[in-house]
Amino acid sequence: MSNRVDVVIVGAGLSGIGAAYRLQTECPGKSFLILEGRDVSGGTWDLFRYPGVRSDSDMFTLGYPFRPWRHRRAIASGETILRYVRETSRAYDIDRKIRFGRRVVSARWSTEDAAWTVRTGNGETYECSFLYLCTGYYRYSAGHDAGFPGRADFTGRVVHPQHWPDDLDHAGKRVVVIGSGATAVTLVPAMAETAEHVTMLQRSPTYMINLANGDAGAGARPMSRAVARLVRTRNVLGTALLYQASRRWPARMGGFLRRQVAGQLPPGVPVDPHFTPAYAPWDQRLCVVPDGDLFAAMRSGTASVVTGTIETFTEKGVRLTDGTELEADIIVTATGLTMVALGEIEVDVDGDRVASGRVGVYKGMMLEGVPNLAWCVGYVNASWTLRADLTSRYVCRLLNYMERHRIEITTPVVPPGTALLDEPAMALSSGYVRRAAGVLPRQGGRRPWRMSSNYLTDMPAMRFGRIDDGNVRFARRKG
Repeated sequence: MSNRVDVVIVGAGLSGIGAAYRLQTECPGKSFLILEGRDVSGGTWDLFRYPGVRSDSDMFTLGYPFRPWRHRRAIASGETILRYVRETSRAYDIDRKIRFGRRVVSARWSTEDAAWTVRTGNGETYECSFLYLCTGYYRYSAGHDAGFPGRADFTGRVVHPQHWPDDLDHAGKRVVVIGSGATAVTLVPAMAETAEHVTMLQRSPTYMINLANGDAGAGARPMSRAVARLVRTRNVLGTALLYQASRRWPARMGGFLRRQVAGQLPPGVPVDPHFTPAYAPWDQRLCVVPDGDLFAAMRSGTASVVTGTIETFTEKGVRLTDGTELEADIIVTATGLTMVALGEIEVDVDGDRVASGRVGVYKGMMLEGVPNLAWCVGYVNASWTLRADLTSRYVCRLLNYMERHRIEITTPVVPPGTALLDEPAMALSSGYVRRAAGVLPRQGGRRPWRMSSNYLTDMPAMRFGRIDDGNVRFARRKG
């Protein structure tokens, strides 16, 4: 396989495999390869190994539209998702296009050559006309470290979900899980199955929604493709309606979500303060609780929730600012991800370093002043793949348009009169987004320089909207 191709895809996870499928079916004349920094494919679904790891979106929409999810369970285990991604890669002969162990560290654009030179950590270089970053938005090497005081005093074990040790045995142990997001909500009921007791310790609560998760019994046959597509359509519409209702009537929807939780809590556990967030629904991502497993663990007495602020770790556990002490054998710091832009790749254009936090984002995928580059980012209010697949299909449309019109260089340019806001591309108040505000691209007040969160309006715009919309500059190499 040559080191000079039309398109380099960075990342062989859920997005990268989907991008490769779209390229080989919608741009069959384009050569491409995938550079993957790890030694295996699967991305997130291979990296995370903590107990109970699962999707936090329904798989009918998180799965690929070209290979519908046909299992009965909408919320799937990480192992099942990983198998699905790898089976998809094999089914469409994408595996042979992946080069493993190639972590991309830099990408240099040359206008004179109308090409990117991509360098990997092992010193290899690759050239391409178009660079497509399917790297996700978090740092693979480390999760967020909240820097809790007194950590060295704790005599038990402290682990982060992003780096789960193979030898950790929590059976019969007292466990404190710090956090209230999707990871914590997954870990608590999974660990409670064998632990003596699991406490979810949260500084502030999260909105949660129960989801019936389907039949996983041995006699449950896979859905037909037609039925799976119908379920996907229903779920797309349902998710969009839930989000729009939450933004339009936040007080009503907040009350609805709190009442739903209240009906599943054991006696003596109040909704306020444990399940009454200080923000409006969808200011942060909603947590899905499949089959109410978290609440079932609480009713059984194997799990509980504590809301408070950590003062310090102690020899035996955690002490809160109100004096409460939680004893533990294991502390899990489910304190979130470290969000990054562009896979932490050093990108420059004709020798000028690109500062991702200072440029605008065009159509949620390309960067102001950066030619022939797209960054695949999914939705934060719906399944990642819905947006990722739209981006991949738009990249294919753009490549075909460039070939038809003999265009070599496409560069997003903010037109006069369009103001960019001091606002990161992802409009959530979550801690991981706020911490990364300085590296995320800026967005404007309206499309195409504003990130949309509505698949139903994004789909026609990305699939059928004009390529030459006045926000991009087309060129050929000089001479």
